[in-house]
Amino acid sequence: MLNISSLKTYALAGMIALGLCVQGTQSHAAELETITVAGGCFWCVESDFERVTGVKEAVSGFMGGSVSNPTYKKVTSGGTGHYEAVQITFDPDVVSRDTLYAMFFRSVDPTDAGGQFCDRGESYRTAIFAETPAQAAAALTAKANATAALGVPVVTPVLDASTFYPAEAYHQDYYKGARLVITRFGPKRQASAYKAYREACGRDDRVKELWGASAPFVGG
Repeated sequence: MLNISSLKTYALAGMIALGLCVQGTQSHAAELETITVAGGCFWCVESDFERVTGVKEAVSGFMGGSVSNPTYKKVTSGGTGHYEAVQITFDPDVVSRDTLYAMFFRSVDPTDAGGQFCDRGESYRTAIFAETPAQAAAALTAKANATAALGVPVVTPVLDASTFYPAEAYHQDYYKGARLVITRFGPKRQASAYKAYREACGRDDRVKELWGASAPFVGG
């Protein structure tokens, strides 16, 4: 039968073990990394990358402009300088930034300087926003590899990251939303409206034309 001293010893050991578990969890969470990319419609980029194993979250928003707290309407009307961007938070022990940058280039048309697919204008241009020298180096390597693979100039710039402004709540996870919205295709649930938009915009067709079997998200 355990005496009081033994019970105290076991209790202390249990508390230490619990503390180490919590510390390990916090340490692992701190190792997550975030990259920011602009690939045209942020609904599509968010939808694509949230399917990648190791990606914890993708948030639609805006980066690269000169106006604080921009709205979707202001950004897409032009003049703010912002890109529709997506911040991708991932576990580098599961998927590397090199892999994500390579996937990004193969999910867009990086030869188009005027927008993406049916979406035209400055807010729909492609870019990678680097937060650190390591991210910039990885992005430039991915760009060089994309240029070599296509055999034509890639116009997607690698820019310094600036303030990221999350888009309005209704834009987040739009691709799987259930809210009823009015579209040019008639009233639809968000998920259905997203699929109709993506198909009509020709995103997957163009990406498949450019990248063929190396396109990671065609059909998303």
